[in-house]
Amino acid sequence: MSARDLERLTAEIVGCRSCPRLVEWRERVAREKTVRFADQTYWGRPVPGFGDPAAGILVVGLAPAAHGGNRTGRIFTGDRSGDFLFGSLHRVGLSNQPTSVSRDDGLRLISVYLSAVNRCAPPENKPTPAERDTCLPFLEREITALERLRVLVALGAFAWGGTLRALCALGHPTRPGPRFGHAAEASVGPFVLLGSYHPSQQNTFTGKLTPPMLDAVFERAVELAG
Repeated sequence: MSARDLERLTAEIVGCRSCPRLVEWRERVAREKTVRFADQTYWGRPVPGFGDPAAGILVVGLAPAAHGGNRTGRIFTGDRSGDFLFGSLHRVGLSNQPTSVSRDDGLRLISVYLSAVNRCAPPENKPTPAERDTCLPFLEREITALERLRVLVALGAFAWGGTLRALCALGHPTRPGPRFGHAAEASVGPFVLLGSYHPSQQNTFTGKLTPPMLDAVFERAVELAG
């Protein structure tokens, strides 16, 4: 049941044109490209979630990168943030390989599903509150469709806040809302929400987020998911 639900949801996400600013941006980036990917055909559409339909862990990011997911059509694929993320997932046994470069590269996720608050690449990586709220029902439906879900990992403060909003809409409010922090942990209804700094180059190049730090968050997620 959940796999079919996710397939239907994927089709809806890919066809969405609800946010004019994001539609214009993602399609312009796909046309104009960047020099190092000038010979590639960009996806240029909303990027659906990806992973194991039987997942006990859901990883939530901010949005696809302009020349990452917006190019490859798969979340966290083809950019430095994804390199850092998938390296960690592989080390803790949640993926069959440590890299993610294209939609047909053989990557398989194990007991984990990847998603984001927003599904279109936003200018300057900054969706507006209205764009966030327009997209959140997709995340809500993923949470519902993942029948074995127990743990949600939010990568960054934006994902933490968006995930809390999605859980509230599903009938799991938290007042006051738990504060974001690296390795933060909060019980929300039947779920546990974990926080991690986002694996952006700004964080990984400066040492704010290191491989052992991210590995520890996913090791905790595996422990909690059982």
